[in-house]
Amino acid sequence: MNRRVLDLLRRGGYILYARHGEATVGVDQPDLNFQYCFTQRNLSQEGRRQAIYYGAILRNLRIPISYPILASPFCRTIETAQLAFGWENVQVDPFWFEIYKLSGILSSAEQKRILAALQSRLEIELPQGSNRVIIAHSFPKEIGLGQIPNMGTVIIKPKGWGNGYEIAAKLSLAGLADLLR
Repeated sequence: MNRRVLDLLRRGGYILYARHGEATVGVDQPDLNFQYCFTQRNLSQEGRRQAIYYGAILRNLRIPISYPILASPFCRTIETAQLAFGWENVQVDPFWFEIYKLSGILSSAEQKRILAALQSRLEIELPQGSNRVIIAHSFPKEIGLGQIPNMGTVIIKPKGWGNGYEIAAKLSLAGLADLLR
């Protein structure tokens, strides 16, 4: 499977949806403000190492990436993307905050709205020869893309507008590193 996944990624046309690196223990503050990192959980030293390693793995595998890298507006997701791909290659996309909200208490209608918006973003086909990277959050179990470990990646194949998407693979950071072998 590893060889097949690597061949697909090198051809392009996939979305690499990755969870941010390991964050500090605790919770985001009730007065969360994206402008003030001290109101949020941030990357731990291990999370910073994971982010740097993630970018290095993708470069060493020669996987073509289209820029900008999309990141959720949290400091931990932005820092992850910047450490992996360079600050100049990152664009904050407020939509990915919606994925974070899925882990909270939502009405069924709100959850469905977020998941429908997610599908519409993940079904847009990409040009051959490049892949899109999104750095955001894990999902609750059995919802959306499911639970994702720190720096884990879900490899998504968009099927085109209105046709959904398929999950080609789910890789932990170690699983991604195994593609180097």
